[in-house]
Amino acid sequence: MASERTDVLVIGSGAAGAAVTKRLVDLGAKVVCLEQGDWMKPEDYPSTRPDYEIALRRGPFHFSPNVRRRPEDYPVVERGKNPPDVLMFNAVGGSTIHYTAHFPRLHPSDFRARALDGVAEDWPISYHDLEPYYDMNDREMGVAGLAGDPANPPRSPRPTPPLPIGVLGETIGRGFDKLGWYWWVSDNAIISRNYQGRPACDLHGKCMFGCPIGAKASTDVSYWPKALRKGAVLKTHARVREITVDAGGRVDGAVYYDRQGSLHKQAARVVVVCANGIGTPRLLLNSRSKLFPNGLANSSGLVGRNFMIHPFRFLEGVFEERMNGWEGPFGIPAFSEQFYETDLKRGFVRGYSFLLERSFGPLHQAWGGFVNKPVPWGTEHHRVMRQRFGHIVRVTVLGEDLPEESNRIELDPEVKDSNGIPAPRAVYSYSENSLKILDHGARMGRQALEAAGAIDILDSGIIQPAFHLMGTARMGEDPRRSVVNAWHQAHDVGNLFLVDGSSFTTSGAVNPTCTIGALALRCADGIWERRREWS
Repeated sequence: MASERTDVLVIGSGAAGAAVTKRLVDLGAKVVCLEQGDWMKPEDYPSTRPDYEIALRRGPFHFSPNVRRRPEDYPVVERGKNPPDVLMFNAVGGSTIHYTAHFPRLHPSDFRARALDGVAEDWPISYHDLEPYYDMNDREMGVAGLAGDPANPPRSPRPTPPLPIGVLGETIGRGFDKLGWYWWVSDNAIISRNYQGRPACDLHGKCMFGCPIGAKASTDVSYWPKALRKGAVLKTHARVREITVDAGGRVDGAVYYDRQGSLHKQAARVVVVCANGIGTPRLLLNSRSKLFPNGLANSSGLVGRNFMIHPFRFLEGVFEERMNGWEGPFGIPAFSEQFYETDLKRGFVRGYSFLLERSFGPLHQAWGGFVNKPVPWGTEHHRVMRQRFGHIVRVTVLGEDLPEESNRIELDPEVKDSNGIPAPRAVYSYSENSLKILDHGARMGRQALEAAGAIDILDSGIIQPAFHLMGTARMGEDPRRSVVNAWHQAHDVGNLFLVDGSSFTTSGAVNPTCTIGALALRCADGIWERRREWS
C-alpha cells in the first residue's frame, strides 16, 4: 500500500529526527516521520517504581536491545577484540528516553583533528558554522547551565539556571581546586525552572530510567509536541525495511512494516535517515539495488566503517562524609576538560573529559556500582555497605575515540529481526591510543579523588565499550573518503540526507547528543534552501 508523496520523509524520531522534522515544518515543508517504536507512557517508566534499579539488569527498559527484546527492538550481534555492549532505545524520542541529558558541545579543535594533530580527518564544517544551531537546539530542548566556561567559546545565557551540584559536586570540586585543575558546572538538558510548559526538575535522581514529569528534555516532550502542532505526521510501529530508488538513482521513499507485519510504501521527494550510528548504516546496507549493489550511498565503501564508541573508565571515591549521590538529577553536575587537548608528553593524541557524577540507589551499590566491585555477602556485607552507600563520588573518564575502518557495522549473515530484516553486527576493538587515554585518565582521576579526601578508591579498569554510536556514514569533502557532504547530503544520491551520530567525522571527548541536534537543525536548513531541486 503506497501513501501520498510527502516533501520529506524522516526515518527515526530521536535527537536528530525530531529536530529535522520540527525545523522543516516550521519552514513550511510537509514532513512524515517513521518510527519503529511507540510513544512511551511516563507511568510505565521504572523511575516511578521503588524497584527501578532492577531495570539495570533485566526487563523491558534495560539499556541494551539484546536484553530488552521489546517487539520494536532489533538484535545487535557484538564482535571484535572488545565486543561492544550496544546501548540504545527504540521509541518516540529514541535514546533520549534513557540518556543522562549531559549537554556539552564539541570544541573548535574537534573539527580540525587532522590539521592540528595529524590524525583522523577534518570536518568539512567548523564550530562557528554550528554555533547558531547549538544555541537554537539549547532553546528548543531547554538547557540548565552557567555561561562563562573559560575552556569553551563564549555562549549565550542558558535557558534556565544551573542545576544544584550538591555536597558531592562541592567535594570533588575542592579536590580539583587543590590541584589547580579547571572544572565547571555542566550544561544539562534538564530544566531547573518551568520552561515552555514543562515543569522544573524535582531532583528525584532517576533520569536514566525515564523522566516521568518531562523536566528532562527527551525529544518526545521537547521537539515532538511542537512539531505535531505545526502539522508533522509521525507514524509509530513503522519499521523501515529499505529505502527505494527510481530509475534515475534518486531515492523516492521507503518500504516499511507496520505493527501487524504488513508492508507499506511511503513516497517522498527527500529522505532523511536519522536511525543512529548503527541503525543508519544497517538501513543503507540493506537498501541494495541494481544501481547500488553494495548498499545505498556506498560507492566509497565507508558505510558502516569508522565506527566510534567513546572509551569510558569509572573511578568511585569512598568518603567518610555522606555524599548522598542518589539525590539530584543524574545529569552530570560538573565536569572538567583539563586534559581535553593534545599534549604529546602524555603519550597519546587528543584527550578526555572528566565527568563528576552521581550514582543510583542501594541495590546498584550492592551489585558493585559502576566499577563492578560488589559488596560482599556474609559478615562483611553490612559494614562495607555502610561504608560505601551514600559515601561515593564518581569520576568518569570519557576519552576521544579515533576513527578506524576496522571498527565497523556490517550485516550479519544469519541473525534477523522479527520482520526478517538482517541484523547489524558491530565489530569493535580499542585502539592503543584509547587505552593510553584511559590509563592516564585513571591516574589523574585517582589524584583528584585523593585530593578531595577519598579514603578508598575503586577502579572499574577497562570496561566493555557501550556508549555513543558515531562515525559510520561520516561527513567530508572527498566522496572517496566520506559518505555525506557538509550539509549531510549523500555524495552518491542528491536527495538523500544522513544526520545523526553516524555523520560524525571524529568523536571528540564529550557526549554527542547536543551536537547531533545542532547538526540536524543545520541539515534541515540545507534541505530547505535546496527545495527547488526536489519539486
